[in-house]
Amino acid sequence: MNLTCDPWIPAVRSDGLRDLFSLEDLFAQAHTLQDLAVKPHERIAVMRLLICITQAALDGPKDEDAWENCRSLIQPRVKDYLSRWRAKFELYGNGERFLQVANLVSGKSDDEATPATKLDLALATNNNPTLFDTEAGQQRAIDAPRTALNLLTFQCFSPGGTIGVAEWKGKGTPGGRYSKHAPCVPSSMIHALRIGDALLTTIHLNLLTTETMQDVPPCRIGRPVWERFPDDADAASEIENATHSHLGRLVPLTRAVRLYENGRSVVLANGLEFPPFPASREPTATIVKMGKDELGMLSASTDRALWRQLAPITIRRLSSKDLISGPLAIAHDASGSEVALWVGAFVTDKTNAAKIEDVIEGFYKVPHSMFDAFGRAAFECGVRYADLTESALIQAVKQFAATLKVDKPAYERARQHFWTRVEQSLPALFAIARELTPEIELPGSVWGRAVQASALDAYQQVCPSKTPRQIHAHAMGLGRLSRTAVSKSAKPKKATSHE
Repeated sequence: MNLTCDPWIPAVRSDGLRDLFSLEDLFAQAHTLQDLAVKPHERIAVMRLLICITQAALDGPKDEDAWENCRSLIQPRVKDYLSRWRAKFELYGNGERFLQVANLVSGKSDDEATPATKLDLALATNNNPTLFDTEAGQQRAIDAPRTALNLLTFQCFSPGGTIGVAEWKGKGTPGGRYSKHAPCVPSSMIHALRIGDALLTTIHLNLLTTETMQDVPPCRIGRPVWERFPDDADAASEIENATHSHLGRLVPLTRAVRLYENGRSVVLANGLEFPPFPASREPTATIVKMGKDELGMLSASTDRALWRQLAPITIRRLSSKDLISGPLAIAHDASGSEVALWVGAFVTDKTNAAKIEDVIEGFYKVPHSMFDAFGRAAFECGVRYADLTESALIQAVKQFAATLKVDKPAYERARQHFWTRVEQSLPALFAIARELTPEIELPGSVWGRAVQASALDAYQQVCPSKTPRQIHAHAMGLGRLSRTAVSKSAKPKKATSHE
């Protein structure tokens, strides 16, 4: 199977039907395809591959002027590029293979291989968590198209931890039994992409200029790993390109892998080490100020919806010396009143980063006003109003439970119900940013009333009022909800801004 001419990438046609496409067909039809049809972490991995191929084919774009004019060049240039490098995209065979190490031999005494399901981060294999799958222990054959997608995604998102050792050209694989995170994993970083009306537009919107790449660590453009593939663990120049350049890192060789053609097994060991931020910055990540003099990546968590973190994601990078900003692609000028963003994350456990918690995503049409300080400040105030109302709700539930002497108040159920209902009113929150609604007017706005109604509904759901004692406790908590919400919302807080 060759990834350039055999179908393996799931995408949605203009009529809404899902199909598999080769790289050649995907680019040839990209102007008519709606979008990819993949899981959140797979979207990031596939987009990194498409962007890497496009940037390599264009050998740029050099600057903003070149970027604005390069959309029509993408399809013919990529067609020629894929034809030239087709041999590097074989999935199986005795020659060179895509993202696989030649002459890789299992280090296990019985030469036993690893189940191929290990490459699918959503499946249960060995001690992988059973997030989306309950068939651990069954050795399943994975077809070639799915294997290709799994391999690409695994190289981008494999969490660090203990790993098997193999022989790469007669030497033990780097790092021994300990592996570090793949480039897209550290800090459960939030990834964001601009989305266009067709896949070709989406690719174009997320290209970076050569000028931008030279200003951002690792400050080297480099070449894709398949152009300069390391023959062994001592190939210093090729490894430097793969781990310390923008194009080299986009499609990483994080793990040493060799696929068995039966689709059931792989040889799997540690690959190359990719230095994280601040040594290198992932283009889709958001960099924020963590402390007085410390920068870090904006992180996701399963208990905080992604839309609540849109404000830092919409910060544009102001200068070549400034790393604080959302994804680098939002620096391109955006036309229209709204900008479509896809936001997603691969969330790992805070205490055990090798443990996968969940994958999350969201699509948002962000008003153009959020890309300046005033609109972003208004949005932040709207989110803060919801946060304060949640706090008031929890105090009300606490009062209800204390009156009834309940040992375990239903805090979590109240939170889940509140945020689920609040999220249904997101257009009203974006209107706050669009109209630059002052903080003092939030309680009477459409957004403010929706937040209040959500809190009241959540309180009613978890604090019943059927018996006389419940009615008394319900009234006590309801009074607390009203008083706390009013007192907290009456204390305006100056919204911070990067600009």
